Amino acid sequence: MTERLPFVDAHVHLWDLSHLRYPWLMPPFAEDGPNGSVEPIAKDYGLDDYLADANGWDVRGIVHVDAGADPADALQESDWLQAMADARGMPNAIVAFAALDDPKVEALLAAHAERRSVRGIRHIVNWHPDPVRTYTPRDVTGDKAWAAGFALLGKYGLSFDLQAYPGQFPALAPLLERHPDVPVMINHAGIMVGESGREEWRAGMRALAAIPHVAVKISGIGFAFRPWTIEQMRSYVLETIELFGTGRAMFASDFPTDKLFGGFDQHLDAYNAIVADFSDDERRALFAGNANRLYRLGLTL
Repeated sequence: MTERLPFVDAHVHLWDLSHLRYPWLMPPFAEDGPNGSVEPIAKDYGLDDYLADANGWDVRGIVHVDAGADPADALQESDWLQAMADARGMPNAIVAFAALDDPKVEALLAAHAERRSVRGIRHIVNWHPDPVRTYTPRDVTGDKAWAAGFALLGKYGLSFDLQAYPGQFPALAPLLERHPDVPVMINHAGIMVGESGREEWRAGMRALAAIPHVAVKISGIGFAFRPWTIEQMRSYVLETIELFGTGRAMFASDFPTDKLFGGFDQHLDAYNAIVADFSDDERRALFAGNANRLYRLGLTL
């Protein structure tokens, strides 16, 4: 087995269902949709639960990404996580929620930015013409209001976690290019829509990879292939790294969501095997160094 290197997990979710509201984790649970049924993970998942799942890895830090709490609870989520970070040292960074198309979004951005560990914002904007796959009723990324909200991120020193579909990427590229002060992290390897969507994925990822301040997190393989095999994963992962280079790609667990698609070790060992012939420096960058740098964690690795 290829050596397991120190790991900075660039995409983790934690939740306490009695503390905040998470509409997507409440019954009834749909069997279709991008995740399939989320019933198996619709229970509390705290830091100790994550550390138990990651027990076989030398986890040096984690980045918590907005976990789909009710939008009205966005600031409460940041406060809950900040209290956890202050008490336990993790999460090391917080990517908070804000709806960028909200005309009052600046006040929320300013409040998030006051929290010591907040580094960025995520506003899930996956739109797809297939109603089973779409997260939103329409594509808000073409709206002037959404672009205006995005433009405010740099003012508050915030990065942006982009969760969208590849078909949206080419139209988003000019907006991202206009704001080099807003680092962008693509979520879940760009969420290719199955093997039939590979060309659209490739074109969209190429458009974003051409922008120097855009990086990519490799996780969520089950969004593209369910169930997945390491052979499917290999070409997907290697092409993602080829597009962005080993300096702008990072592995992440997406736990517990990716638990729907396989175990922690199953995912991470597969990534590890796929890059086994990379140099030691490249592997260390993919598993820890890039996340540490891009999310400004300041860890000594």
